[in-house]
Amino acid sequence: MEVIEKLNEGLSRSYGVTVPAEDLGAALDARIAEILPTLKLKGFRPGKVPAAHVRRLYGKGLMGELVEKTLNESSQKVLSDRRLRIAAQPDLKPVSDMDQVIAGRGDLTFDIDVEVMPEFEPMEVSTLSLQRPVYGASEAEVDEELAKIAAENRTYKPRTGKKVTAQDGDQVVIDFIGRIDGEAFAGGAAEDAELVLGSGQFIPGFEAQLVGATPDQTLDITVTFPEAYQAEALRGKTAVFEVTVKAVRAPKEAQADDALAQQLGLADLSALREALKSNLDQGYKSASRFKTKRVLLDALDAKHDIPLPPRMVEAEFSGIWQQIEKDRAEGQFSPEDEGKSEETLRAEYRKIAERRVRLGLVLAEIGRRANVQVTDAELGEAMRAEAMRYGDQAQQIFDLLRNNPNIQATMRAPIYEDKVVDYILEQATVTDRPVSKEDLLKEDDLPEGFETAAEPKAKTPKAAGKKTGKAKSAEASEPEAAPEAEAPAPAAKPAKAAKTAKPAAAADDKPATTAKAKPKAKTAEAS
Repeated sequence: MEVIEKLNEGLSRSYGVTVPAEDLGAALDARIAEILPTLKLKGFRPGKVPAAHVRRLYGKGLMGELVEKTLNESSQKVLSDRRLRIAAQPDLKPVSDMDQVIAGRGDLTFDIDVEVMPEFEPMEVSTLSLQRPVYGASEAEVDEELAKIAAENRTYKPRTGKKVTAQDGDQVVIDFIGRIDGEAFAGGAAEDAELVLGSGQFIPGFEAQLVGATPDQTLDITVTFPEAYQAEALRGKTAVFEVTVKAVRAPKEAQADDALAQQLGLADLSALREALKSNLDQGYKSASRFKTKRVLLDALDAKHDIPLPPRMVEAEFSGIWQQIEKDRAEGQFSPEDEGKSEETLRAEYRKIAERRVRLGLVLAEIGRRANVQVTDAELGEAMRAEAMRYGDQAQQIFDLLRNNPNIQATMRAPIYEDKVVDYILEQATVTDRPVSKEDLLKEDDLPEGFETAAEPKAKTPKAAGKKTGKAKSAEASEPEAAPEAEAPAPAAKPAKAAKTAKPAAAADDKPATTAKAKPKAKTAEAS
């Protein structure tokens, strides 16, 4: 094999590789000799097929396999011999006439174009001084959470009195059957269905018509299925439900006491309060880490001006821009982007992509020098956590993750990044700074030169706030530092398994391929 360096400029390298036809021919002879003992062909005894006959029958096919194998192995050897740390998968460009090569009449000649990781000296992270915002949950917040739990664990008892009528917040037990144009439809009936009025479980307008109903009353309820209803055949259709009210039950709030705590598996009310405070504090710690990490990333970004592999930047930008276009198609165009030309927007989002790539390279280099590693146990735990999100299909998903190296590489990257961040925070001087809850959870100002949100939002102890601006389209704009700064693996994720038994009667529910058209969300099926 002959190798000629054709380009060595910046981070770009190009090599011309030639594998003589004689070498390929020798490899083909060896391959034929390897398969001859087991080859069975009509008219020949096992192991007695002439090599020339095999070459005539299967020579081109076998040579095609050898050429593909040679391309892969020789390109890897070129990179390995030169100890190149590549930034992306190399681009192989055949130069020779492949028909002639496969026919055994020409040398295999091809070019290898590749980008390498920049060589740079990362800053000494022990010189960093950072402030970590901290906040602890108050007793008032614990009281609020306790009240919510008590409300969620309320019970219902038959309403009594001279005249019993269903009120908003009551639970009714009903039988119903729905009809469209006088004809009953599949999935439109149920018996002994329990419904809390005002809960929004049923089709809009259904529950309101039951307010004032009495036990043993039969009434007709007319509703119109939402245009976005799951079952396409029912969208926008008007249905009449014949409803029989079998019972009306009034809510009885659960008391925040030892009994409630024991019902939830805790020793007493004090233990429940401690658990609630711990959960809240854990959320605030996550928000604190997010802000500290943001400050750290800003500092690292400001301290490093390094050349960036163009293809790596282009791949990052492409992913961001695809999300931009998807958001546009869904009518979620960022207000901050309104009125800007596509040229301006592309420039702004490319700057975000460059920041991500630069920080990813910096974190990867710091981690490489510190010998940060992701253990098999850590990766296995991440795969188990991901698989558990799929419920009954957890084992199937776990097996998929375990047997797919590309997915594992994708999952390994954020674990590695977090470990590098932890390492840096251990080396740096970090001072706790008490702040208010509002200050901890509010959005920070952006790095200089960024007009809109380029970083993901911190998660609050409950739920993250609605994303605004470019945060949605450039979500996850923090870097993902690939372990040991190797070429990034394809961002592959398993297709999400079909969900089961999900409430699906709300007007804004997503369409499903199959759905029972019931007014009760619990009994509606969603794929």
